[in-house]
Amino acid sequence: MTYRNGTGTALARALGWFSIGLGAAELLAPRSLASMLGMQGRERLLQTYGVREVASGMAILAARDPSPWVWSRVAGDALDLATLAPALDESNPRREAAAIAVGAVTAVMLVDLLCTRELSRERERPPPRDYSDRSGFPQGVDRARGIARQPTTAMGG
Repeated sequence: MTYRNGTGTALARALGWFSIGLGAAELLAPRSLASMLGMQGRERLLQTYGVREVASGMAILAARDPSPWVWSRVAGDALDLATLAPALDESNPRREAAAIAVGAVTAVMLVDLLCTRELSRERERPPPRDYSDRSGFPQGVDRARGIARQPTTAMGG
């Protein structure tokens, strides 16, 4: 399966880099992230999610067909939303930050879904015509070479 370098492919690459960056943050600063969201005690889980993000990002960037890996991001987004849901409880003093995180994950999930749709369209699109074997000269390049320097006889010259 060959993908064209269209919107879906470009978006998949951007999502791959985004995954690596997000995953690195989850891996390197789980305490800060947990504290910011009011999810203390979930640091190991956040680090595990970081590993998932980095792996998804690397797979998207390395794959000939990034579709399954972008779908893995969609599944990860759903898991993230399920993990964030308890942080929306009224007893969480960081509830607003958790709500912002839910909004951000939802927005990224929509981008992931858009990317899967665009990749599917790219896969279905017929390949562009290959004209690399054509010169644009009906009688060939060798026949056309130097023709401008020859006196014209066709117009009575």
